Amino acid sequence: MKFRLLIVMLGMLMANEVCQAKHVLIIVGPDGHGPGSHEPIAGARLLKHCVETLDNANGHTAEVVAKWPAKEQQQRADTVVFLGDTFPANRFDDAARNLADLHQMMKRGCGIVCIHYATGLKKEDVSATGEHPLLGWMGGYFANPGSVHHVSYARIFEKARITPTASKHPILRGWSEFVVKDEPYGNNYFGPDDNKPAPNVTILATSLQPPEDPKREAIAWCVQRADKGRGFGIVMPHFYKNWANKDFRTFVLNGIVWTAGIAVPKNGVASRLPDLKTFAPKSVEPK
Repeated sequence: MKFRLLIVMLGMLMANEVCQAKHVLIIVGPDGHGPGSHEPIAGARLLKHCVETLDNANGHTAEVVAKWPAKEQQQRADTVVFLGDTFPANRFDDAARNLADLHQMMKRGCGIVCIHYATGLKKEDVSATGEHPLLGWMGGYFANPGSVHHVSYARIFEKARITPTASKHPILRGWSEFVVKDEPYGNNYFGPDDNKPAPNVTILATSLQPPEDPKREAIAWCVQRADKGRGFGIVMPHFYKNWANKDFRTFVLNGIVWTAGIAVPKNGVASRLPDLKTFAPKSVEPK
């Protein structure tokens, strides 16, 4: 009888842990792209809407900031999502302070997500051999052209085929291979060991590119860190309108909720999206 009661109590504790409300902090850095491309502010508003209205993972909150967050905002976050022209922590004033703040957030197990160009680090952001905290926090990054240690590439493909790997990772739940016009970065950087991902890094999706010399490029990955925190990087979308793609959107939202410590539903998160104009982009269609 006592054993049965213990099992019931453990079940209740586990249910409470799964259902505990989480908070997603979305940070938008500087952006210099034209209408319809990147649209990081509109994309951030879209992600906030989706996180707060998920059909099968509800009760969670999100906020969007376009400057470096205050201490109380940092402390409240269960995961932090970045959008912008390269990694925003290095683009806002006082990069050393920003990275120190993130170090404290990661140390307590906060998640981190970088989307498209926010996965990028410039030559001046890294050491001559490519060291940067983002490599450990997120598992890899886009080495901006001009870097000495490694050079990734950015190129728009009319029909980029995004293929999930054979991994059983929760982020892969509920979405299938899709084809989209976009700019999935190639030759992304995963470390000095012949660019092989660390053992705690999982490659989630690949794209066979470029057409004239195709090879499997890792375009999304995640990491389970020793500090109990989690990281997720995905090198899309270049075009704002691609948020309307349900498979792509499920992929990204799965990554966000997973890094926040939210259980990813068996069939992936279910989001309902209004018209993309709702989130006030400069343009939905690229110009």
